[in-house]
Amino acid sequence: MAPRFTNNSCNPFLPRNASCSLGNYISYAVNASDATDFRKTIQFVRDHNIRLTIRNTGHDYNGKATGAGAVAIWTHHMKSMQTLDYRSTTYTGKAIKMGAGVQTEEVYRYAHTLFGLVVVGAFSPTVGIVGGYTQGGGHGPLASRFGLAADQALEWEVVTASGEHVTASRSHNSDLYWALSGGGGGTYAAVVSLTVKAYPELKTSAANLTYSKTESTHDGFWRAVRIFQESLPNLVDMGAYVSYFLTNDSFSVAPIQGPGVTKIQLQQELSATLSCLDRENIQYNFSIAESPSFYDSHRSFDVPVNVSQLQIGGRLIPRLLVQNNISALIQAQKAIVDSGIGAIISGVCVNVSIADSSINSVNLVWRTALFDAVIGTPFSYTNDSSNILLADMTTHTFLPLLADLTPNGGAYINEADFQQPDFRNVLYGVNYPALKAIKMKYDPRGIFYAVTAVGSEDWFEDATQGGRLCRIS
Repeated sequence: MAPRFTNNSCNPFLPRNASCSLGNYISYAVNASDATDFRKTIQFVRDHNIRLTIRNTGHDYNGKATGAGAVAIWTHHMKSMQTLDYRSTTYTGKAIKMGAGVQTEEVYRYAHTLFGLVVVGAFSPTVGIVGGYTQGGGHGPLASRFGLAADQALEWEVVTASGEHVTASRSHNSDLYWALSGGGGGTYAAVVSLTVKAYPELKTSAANLTYSKTESTHDGFWRAVRIFQESLPNLVDMGAYVSYFLTNDSFSVAPIQGPGVTKIQLQQELSATLSCLDRENIQYNFSIAESPSFYDSHRSFDVPVNVSQLQIGGRLIPRLLVQNNISALIQAQKAIVDSGIGAIISGVCVNVSIADSSINSVNLVWRTALFDAVIGTPFSYTNDSSNILLADMTTHTFLPLLADLTPNGGAYINEADFQQPDFRNVLYGVNYPALKAIKMKYDPRGIFYAVTAVGSEDWFEDATQGGRLCRIS
């Protein structure tokens, strides 16, 4: 969980005489094992008017999985996995059913080792597949090849706010299925398990590239950044996933991963960037390899990145901006990373236009996006005033630079600014009215609440009552 949302509760970096209280942490957690635990917990909080949260792995940038005075349904130990020969009117093929606590590395290893399969999952090995990741859309190394995680959902097993234990699919409780598949986590029901499409393993190529800026290579540095970003459409169209980090003095691609892409193909698409670096006499580190399977490539190239020291906010960057006005994009990127406060930009680049956008509630802006631009500003464990100032800079200075270039655009729910103005349009787009109607149908009392979630505009956290969640009258 992002440290900002702990409100410095028992902060080990503060002086020994600093207060130690729960603050914004939950008060109790139910270590759930099955749907019965879900039903009993939901009934308890309903009967006693207690705040409820759903907590899986804690990969949570925006404080959705915590809350002052709350009881949490903790799903982390629900690790069941089962491979199925799935048949329905819309999909016939291999599938994997996962308990709510299954993490990326666990299902990658299970699918590959036992069955020679892959499923769409996250870059980070510890992200929970079934929670807010898939419910919020879910990008990852296989997204350009098969679509977002939400595009893989076949069935959701859930417990609703009324305590009903139901299955949601395209043919049964289809409205709930639609909302759960991309409309945000912890909002419509508590998820017990998820069944997703699985695919045969495939050869995968991957590459890393890193270079830095010196006083004599300033202009060449940015020319190389431009050329690399101009190559992104071809890279994602061939099935590659690209993750890069841009600071005021360095550019790092870690990694580019191409499921079903050969090493020769990947090298060819990177040749323009490498040639530019050579012309500009910029030293760089570059590695490329072809692996016999996606899992082998994942184990070699997908090195987890520590993002706990950052406060974030994001914007989806459309393909047309890169193709038609990349100079303006570069100027905005320069303004952010050269601001003097240590800001970085992460770009997660995929092509998810291949999916049928009508079958789920993923923000339609995703279907024309080239990458998710995530701005990170430093987080201090000892200077909360600085944290507030930098978070406000993201909201009111940095993100507007990107928003001005992307009118009627949006952001990825799971990597958005928790202070995002007009979050209903930016995070959910044209789907919001339908999502709100489904929310009211299945959870009219607002049992399920999360920051920036559908329906959250009906509530506020009362600072005068220790952060108690109260309905807006």
